[in-house]
Amino acid sequence: MRSRETLLRLHRFRTAEKRRQAADIAFMIQDFTRKFEELDAQVAFEESRTGVSDPSHFSYSLTAKSARARRDNLMRSIAELRDQQAEAETALAVEEQELRRAEMIAEKESQGATAMAPAAAAAPDIR
Repeated sequence: MRSRETLLRLHRFRTAEKRRQAADIAFMIQDFTRKFEELDAQVAFEESRTGVSDPSHFSYSLTAKSARARRDNLMRSIAELRDQQAEAETALAVEEQELRRAEMIAEKESQGATAMAPAAAAAPDIR
């Protein structure tokens, strides 16, 4: 019975860890999206300030060029994080299913143990 409790605790810990990882990734996506929008606004401001919106133009703002590069890097990072989030959510679903299975087995064992106790007490003592 002790090993079953340990196994349940392990499954609960793993489930909580997967849930935390998925939440961390979602938070990072939100944070990167916010930074992306700030950089996009910065690029638009620089382009409107200088009057040049073509990045290949010789007088395109270096500030806008670097902000554009950072913005594009963030977009790639967001795409990678979304892939990681999908994997984390899949792993979480699998772990939750394993936890439910372990809890059901433990519940059946505890019900079986309580059903066996009255039967053992009612059995005649043969000596």
